[in-house]
Amino acid sequence: MNATWALLRLASPQLPIGGYSYSQGLELAIERGRVADAQSARRWLEDQLLLNLARFEAPLLLAHCTAAAAGDWDALHELAERHAASRETRELCQESRQMGYSLRQLLEDLPELDEASRACFARIAEPGLALSWALAARAWRIEPQDALAAWLWSWLENQLAVLMKTLPLGQQAAQRLTSALLPALAQARRTAEEIEPDGWGSAAFGLALASMAHERQYSRLFRS
Repeated sequence: MNATWALLRLASPQLPIGGYSYSQGLELAIERGRVADAQSARRWLEDQLLLNLARFEAPLLLAHCTAAAAGDWDALHELAERHAASRETRELCQESRQMGYSLRQLLEDLPELDEASRACFARIAEPGLALSWALAARAWRIEPQDALAAWLWSWLENQLAVLMKTLPLGQQAAQRLTSALLPALAQARRTAEEIEPDGWGSAAFGLALASMAHERQYSRLFRS
């Protein structure tokens, strides 16, 4: 498969794993007035990228992709357990499991998935999104760093989709916000690639509280 097409395929919002269903607490932040316009949305997303994703989830996902590419199945299994244990709330846990399950279902029906990857899936009863993403990158011969970039871009696109559905934020404003956030996106990728495993970790209390409160939000469009 052409490398560019493979990367676009993985990053596409049309990948049938349900990413558009989740807000990761952003809908609650909008409901409570913490995010009310493009400026506050930029602040929320930059904090997510630089203080949370770049320090833990992104390097952990990159490690998944690196282990999968190398066929280091024991390391991949250990990383998958660590990722599952890191989900602070019920909704974040369900999001990872449900999207991981959907991507697994897709991959297992495709000829690109090799037998070693199928055996890895069989070993883990409820694969999270990070594991399934790593095995998709292996199946489609995407370099780990590029798979990380695709994951970060996919995350940003989904968050912008949440904003356009819940705020008076049109497509033009969303594109201006994308331009404003590209430096933070690039910095998150660099940090994830450079940080050592001993330095992995974030304390995203605001995100966890928003996710927990979102579980009880009276009216909502998104699942988390």
